[in-house]
Amino acid sequence: MPRIGLLACLLGTALLTAAAAAEPVGVIFDTDMGNDVDDALALGMLHSLHSRGQCRLLAVTLTKDHRLAGPFVDAVNHFYGRPEVAVGVVRDGKTREDSKFLPLAVAMDDGKPRYPHTLQSGADATEAVALLRQVLSKQPDRSVVIVQVGFSTNIARLLETKGDAASPLSGSELITQKVRELAVMAGAFKPINGNARFLEYNVVQDIPSAKAVAEKWPTPIVWSGFEIGIAAAYPATSIERDYSYVVHHPLAEAYRLYNPPPHNRPTWDLTAALYAVCPDRGYFDLSAPGRVTVEADGFTKFAPADNGPHRTLILPDAKQSRLIEALVQLSSQPPDRR
Repeated sequence: MPRIGLLACLLGTALLTAAAAAEPVGVIFDTDMGNDVDDALALGMLHSLHSRGQCRLLAVTLTKDHRLAGPFVDAVNHFYGRPEVAVGVVRDGKTREDSKFLPLAVAMDDGKPRYPHTLQSGADATEAVALLRQVLSKQPDRSVVIVQVGFSTNIARLLETKGDAASPLSGSELITQKVRELAVMAGAFKPINGNARFLEYNVVQDIPSAKAVAEKWPTPIVWSGFEIGIAAAYPATSIERDYSYVVHHPLAEAYRLYNPPPHNRPTWDLTAALYAVCPDRGYFDLSAPGRVTVEADGFTKFAPADNGPHRTLILPDAKQSRLIEALVQLSSQPPDRR
């Protein structure tokens, strides 16, 4: 090959490699939307990161088994101008009790929906595990991060699936091929209010599934423990100030209905989502490699181990204010209306 042709070939290869490296990560958000308002703030943040070109929000799957969980998520997706984002719902799942803010999905003003959306009931949505298989099968290899901020129900069930019309691969094979990393908001890796054996909510709601994921998940897992969200509470002043660009905002209304300001709500789910999309931005430190085990009562324990597949997030005091500001700016960013 002539020298100029070789140089052109090498340059083309370098440009393709750079383009592939710059491709935004695909995100699947698995959430128990309706049990706490941090899920709603985290979903808004993922939409903002999508608008910035830092991720592609592929789908949202629900682990709260309530008929309005799916419609509320669909309403938020519509608010941010992405009605095409798929929504999957759990069947025979946990926490079927009513929510303080999910009824926003059916709120009306002058006979019209306050937050327009298409999905009217979870009964009309695709089952979550089926949707996970459909979405993963269509993605490039090792291009997806799953952000699990609810119970482990859906992804534990995904692990056990067999080949189907979406993909001939088993659940574990499909995950290994398509998923880069799992970011989980679950567990506690420091004493909480002096309790050295704190049992974290997301784990104890479905202990068998949490154990299965901790033991069998085939890709790296990063765990954002209960202590991280507590250390970075969302300032209620932002709810009053930063969402007023519209008369009705689903995130701000959900926050007020869940626990009215001046309450500063911990940012548990936001931390896992931010790390998943921006792992190299220095918002957190990481533990040494190791493994998390889930005990019979739901207690989580991290043990360092060479080449272990798990790490936990660490939030030094010096990084706290920068993290909170990032969470505020991203959660309150107006929708991209272009």
